[in-house]
Amino acid sequence: MTAPVLDIADLRVDFGTVAAVRGISLQIARGETHCLVGESGCGKSVTSLAVMGLLARNGRRQARHIRFQDQDLLGLKESAIARLRGDKMAMIFQEPMTSLNPAYTIGSQMAEVLRRHRGLTRTAALDRAAELLSRVGITAPGLRLGQFPHQLSGGLRQRVMIAIAVARRPRLLIADEPTTALDVTIQAQIMALLETLRRERGMALLLITHDLGLVAQHADRVVVMYAGLAVEEAPAERLFRTPLHPYTKGLLASMPGFAGAGAGVRRRLKAIPGSVPHPSRVPPGCPFRDRCGWAAEECGRALPELEARGPGHRVRCARRDVGV
Repeated sequence: MTAPVLDIADLRVDFGTVAAVRGISLQIARGETHCLVGESGCGKSVTSLAVMGLLARNGRRQARHIRFQDQDLLGLKESAIARLRGDKMAMIFQEPMTSLNPAYTIGSQMAEVLRRHRGLTRTAALDRAAELLSRVGITAPGLRLGQFPHQLSGGLRQRVMIAIAVARRPRLLIADEPTTALDVTIQAQIMALLETLRRERGMALLLITHDLGLVAQHADRVVVMYAGLAVEEAPAERLFRTPLHPYTKGLLASMPGFAGAGAGVRRRLKAIPGSVPHPSRVPPGCPFRDRCGWAAEECGRALPELEARGPGHRVRCARRDVGV
């Protein structure tokens, strides 16, 4: 069996006394799209930053291992991880306007990446940058290289970020909310581009999103996160067909066109009451119990373990009758 490109076992991230991620495990194979799903504040982005070694100074990560192509990232020095970033593993950040430096042209920023990781001359780097911009669907790439980020639309800036991320043909690409603040047409174009690059290059893609529509269309496997925990994980098709955790059910009930409503049936969308607890104020037991319509006395006693409830399907819920 081929080793996964990324293998995370029991990842925990603390910021001082605040636990932001409380034991996430996942494996992503070559050419696979793995999705982290959940509301804002559940720990999705912190998980990705921990993998990339980009946590804030007060952030501390612990895990049994974080293996990238059989190399444990926890044992590497910062200089070694820096060589991997942008080369073998890359990340598309959530907001391209703040990820791109407003004081430098697009060409300068792309050339810097190519010169650092490929040793190209400035002229060769700019030529390669123009090729990459054309590859991600940007017309008049020579003109765009001379422009500043504020002169580009949100969709173009996101394409620039994708071009920078795939410049060195990474084995792992992490896309953190890559379609945030884009209209639906541009969203579809960006996701189609990522899917094409994944297939052509055999990349492992970790997609972080709260958009279940994107997940339904693109994911091979899904981890649903809540309050820093994985509360359900399953192959995407099974998750959408047979959701078991009350939180997953609530997310899907808020999604237009959820198949569980039945073909041709119109229904009222439902909102999950309350909000994700702050990491410093997570209640004991199941962290979702205060928002859960199935909560019982046992839900407040202890944090449930992730239990197998089907092929490749695990759920963290004390109520085994919820999915029945």
